[in-house]
Parts: sequence; structure tokens; C-alpha cells
Amino acid sequence: MTRTYHWADLTQDRLGELADEDPVVILVLGAIEQHGRHLPLSTDLDIGLGLQQATLDALLARQASVCALCLPPLAVGASDEHASYPGTLSLPAPLAIATLEAYGDSIAHAGLRRLLLLNSHGGNKAVMDLAALTLRRRHAMLVVKATYTRLAPPPNDWLPTEELRHGLHGGALETAIMLHLAPHKVEMSRAGHPQTSAESLAAAGKAVGPEGEASFAWLAEDLHADGVAGNATLADAALGERLVAHYAERLAEIVIETQQLTLPGSAP
Repeated sequence: MTRTYHWADLTQDRLGELADEDPVVILVLGAIEQHGRHLPLSTDLDIGLGLQQATLDALLARQASVCALCLPPLAVGASDEHASYPGTLSLPAPLAIATLEAYGDSIAHAGLRRLLLLNSHGGNKAVMDLAALTLRRRHAMLVVKATYTRLAPPPNDWLPTEELRHGLHGGALETAIMLHLAPHKVEMSRAGHPQTSAESLAAAGKAVGPEGEASFAWLAEDLHADGVAGNATLADAALGERLVAHYAERLAEIVIETQQLTLPGSAP
């Protein structure tokens, strides 16, 4: 039986009762940052929260034996690569790491030991890795890190391979998901398909790229003057609905495995 709860809706006594059930605590890591001229600053946060809800729905549909407890999301992340553009809010990396560790400290203080970081912003990956290791050592906490763009890709015929590789920011993937989750926020008349520096650099070297087999540090302006990469004109709401379902099914599997997994020193 699937049971889902939201941390902020509980009383302290009810939270204590749930701790005895050893739930999976889910924390969405988002960002508030530029996404080109057609997507809102809230894109990463909206996608993270949309995937969280779709994951809970997938768990309920499966009737999985899971107890999931959703924290208030971490809306602002580490977005230094987008800092040149107006509207971007960013936590310096040390502060972002300390914030995640503080969340973990509070979770452990409440008697909870299973944490799933559902990340929807690439810039959070490094701070997430470092904070998770600290929490593992400090609290014997099981911390699972799931960045949705690093999960199994959608079927090959959904998007061109080159778009999946080069559409790093504000491309078809994010635009389609936003057209499904929050179409009122998307201005498709401003969407385009800019030839990006990322594509040019990747074409010169097959292994090295912004997110390639061997990646290099990049700023959004390295990708394109508008800070985007990818062909947003390939996106539509139907594709976005399929993408959300695809990633939600994989995330549901991850929640189930997080509930079942036991590591030395963690909760049984």
C-alpha cells in the first residue's frame, strides 16, 4: 500500500509516528534561473515538483508498498553558470552544500534515515554529491541522488539523438515538459533553434563537450548569447506528457528501491 505525505502538513506528533514507519523522504532540488526567452525562471522548480507529483501518482497506480514523505522543495540552487543573466537566483556552492546538510541534520533529528534527492537542475549535481557523502558519514543516512536528465533516456523516436545530447538548457526536453506542466508560463512565439557554441565544440571533438564523455566547465553564455541550447520548436505538450510519465516511472522504481535498500549502519 502506498502512503504519501507532505512534511509541512503534519503535526510534530504525526511526524514522530511516521518516523517509526521508516519512510522515504523526498526533497526536490530546483533552481530559479534564466531559461532563454520562452521559458520562465521557475522552469527547473516546476519540472521538479511536477515529476515528484507524477512519481507519487505512479506509486499509487502500482499499489507499491512505500511510505513517501515530501519535504518543501529547495527552490533556489547552485546556478553560478547562469549568473550573467537577469532573474537568476543562485546560492554559492559552499552555502548550497551547507543548506543541504542542514536539511539532512533536521531530517535525522526527526528520526528519519532515508533521503531521496530529486534533482531537476544540473548545477546542483556537484553540491548534492558532497552533501550526500557528509550526511552518510554524519548520520549513517541513506542518501539517493536522482537527477532526472541522468536517468534512462526516452525512446529514440521521441527526440533526435543530437537534440538529447545538445539540448542542455531550454531545448525541446524542458520546453515540452513545461508545455505539459505549465503551458501558461511558456511563450512559444519566442522559442527558437539557435546554433549553439556547444554544438560547434562537440562537432570538433566526439568525446569532449559541455556534458560529454569528458565534460568541461561552462557558462550559459558559452552555449549561446541567449543562454540556451537546443531546438525548442520540436516541443509540444503531448511529448511533454510522455516525457513526464517516462521519468516518473523510473523515479517510482527508485523510490521503491530506496525503501527496500539497506546499507550498513542505516535504518533496517
